[in-house]
Amino acid sequence: MSTILINPAHLYDGAAVGMSQAKVDLNTRLVYVSGQVDWDIHSQVRHTSLEGQTEGALEQLSSVLRAAGTALENVLQVRIYVRGELADSMEQIVPVFARHFGTIRPALTGVGVASLASRDTLIEIEAVAQLPVLPA
Repeated sequence: MSTILINPAHLYDGAAVGMSQAKVDLNTRLVYVSGQVDWDIHSQVRHTSLEGQTEGALEQLSSVLRAAGTALENVLQVRIYVRGELADSMEQIVPVFARHFGTIRPALTGVGVASLASRDTLIEIEAVAQLPVLPA
């Protein structure tokens, strides 16, 4: 399998814990993006609200996809992990998600969880995307 690791310099460096922001499988043209959170480069949450963290995580996701050579419109699947009961968070998450994914409509799974990467992290978003087909 021929793969490429994607680790944009402006995002958290996961090397110490053995992870990359994304991994591209060149044979299948699939991009597997690690869970993105609303962290700065020092692993500190940037926003306190769920809406703000959702926006921040989606911005990070978009940034990783660009670094891999693709974009949100090529996302096939998204998993959203939310601290607490998912149903209690939908009112805050859905408008932000719809702004970014509107007509793209990737497959989506939402999961309520007891904890995430830090105590202040409210949402984590991971995705699988496809590299675009380049013209011959």
